Amino acid sequence: MPASPATPIRLVLVDDHEMVLHGLDAMLGHFPEEVRIVGQATTAAGALTQVSEHSPDLVLCDVRIGKESGLDLCRQITAQYPGTKVVLLTVYDDEHYLYQALRVGASGYILKRIDGQELVGHLRRAREGETVVDHALAGRVALSAARLSAGEFWSGAHLGLTQRESEVLELLVSGHSNKAVAGRLVVSEDTVKTHVRGLYRKLGVSDRSGAIAVALREGLFH
Repeated sequence: MPASPATPIRLVLVDDHEMVLHGLDAMLGHFPEEVRIVGQATTAAGALTQVSEHSPDLVLCDVRIGKESGLDLCRQITAQYPGTKVVLLTVYDDEHYLYQALRVGASGYILKRIDGQELVGHLRRAREGETVVDHALAGRVALSAARLSAGEFWSGAHLGLTQRESEVLELLVSGHSNKAVAGRLVVSEDTVKTHVRGLYRKLGVSDRSGAIAVALREGLFH
């Protein structure tokens, strides 16, 4: 049964910087009738403990928690505690992180430059079942969707890959070395390595075989 709109949102804050936690605590403290912070954590393990102990409505966490992944944490929370929603609050103004967040079950993706009133509004809508996206990203996402439906996108765009990263990945799948990719695309080998590192990061893999496996699993190239 959904919570009454009059019931404060029970919230757990997760960020590896205590200064950020203090700032959020102070910001949301101006809205005691709408938000009640029931726990805070600076690590993924600490976050899971807080969720287990307090059964919050929402967890507000960063995409990165030190060396840990807020995306992995989101996946764990939504799998283990289906009654708790996760909203990501981050500095990463990047569609590929947004797409990954939605893929792991996040209920929202918000940039840290947001003010308190907007943040509370987003949290309220997320608790009510909406998927909330920061206004700064929403327009770009809508444009991406329009381009995709018009057939103007490239393979891997939905995973956050740039067009050049997609071209590099296609050549890797075809068995080309970095040097051969550089020759085909008429760029330096260092440039290819930069694109390779970027696509590894976006696909969540650490090597060529992992990238190829994702490409094949997603059916990116035919």
